[in-house]
Amino acid sequence: MPSEDLTPDLYAHDPDELGSAAEADSPLLHALHRVWNDKALGLIYEDYAHNTPFHLESAEHYGRDAVMTFALQTLAAFPDLRLLGTETIWSGNEQDGTVSQRVTWSGRHLGHGIYGPPSGAAVQIRVLVQRRLRAGRVVEEWLVRDEAALLRQLGHDPGEWVSRQPQSAAPAASQTHGELVRAQGQQAPPLVLDGDPSNPAELPGRLYGLVWNARMLSAVSDFYAPDAVIWGPGNRRLQGHADLQAFLLQLLSAFPDAVLQPDEVTCQGNAVAARWTFQGTHDGPSVYGLPSGQRVRVTGISHFDLMGGKVVREFMLFNEVDLLRQLIRTG
Repeated sequence: MPSEDLTPDLYAHDPDELGSAAEADSPLLHALHRVWNDKALGLIYEDYAHNTPFHLESAEHYGRDAVMTFALQTLAAFPDLRLLGTETIWSGNEQDGTVSQRVTWSGRHLGHGIYGPPSGAAVQIRVLVQRRLRAGRVVEEWLVRDEAALLRQLGHDPGEWVSRQPQSAAPAASQTHGELVRAQGQQAPPLVLDGDPSNPAELPGRLYGLVWNARMLSAVSDFYAPDAVIWGPGNRRLQGHADLQAFLLQLLSAFPDAVLQPDEVTCQGNAVAARWTFQGTHDGPSVYGLPSGQRVRVTGISHFDLMGGKVVREFMLFNEVDLLRQLIRTG
């Protein structure tokens, strides 16, 4: 799965007004904007519950201090980091609901950190984050970064960089043995799905069930417009049914038993956000290297823009560096 070249204007098609208006209308999102862009880090203690689960890709952290640690370490390495919210999808309300955001991170590598000594390199990556709110505070958060794109902009090959990291950085797999379930019992995955195809909130479950899990790649045309644009991990840009099918073939051939499980869907009109879990065993050669036999589990988030009941644009993200860490895991 070759990656697209990274260019500073990669996100020029994203309307700035969308993110700015959403943040202006939301005290919580405005406060989070201040945390990152104005370095008002202490607002984390006000905006997050003390025991907030913080899911950073496949790593599980607990408590707002974990959020603070992540913010400090990120800003230490990229002190001029700027966050631009380019899409916000709400379910429920700001007091009790779920919000999914597509965000662009832009900055320069000016400080020491996990990525080594400062290089001065300019970076711009896409981030998708989902937050669950109760009584106006964040009570759970899932954050997915395009870390592979970040590493390439810093001059690193993601696979080589991961291989140099300590093994302790590799997350433990939640299920390392046994069959991954794509259907009930011994039955085959269903090829005809229940539900209302005209309901935007049902699109992710139907798409993942039929195309990803039942391997009916021919059904891509049932869900996507002919000229749909799909932005994937590593800044991949896919356009049209053939590009998407090629991407899926390469990913599924690397993980032949893979299953994709939708975990939560947020829908606002024709804008749909889905958080999902991908699990599979690395039994096929691919861009991720020769088969390792490792079982992987990665969290992803997708934002869909629909028109006429079909996807015209999708932002699909999982952290490929997180996946690579799991492939070199020992023990």
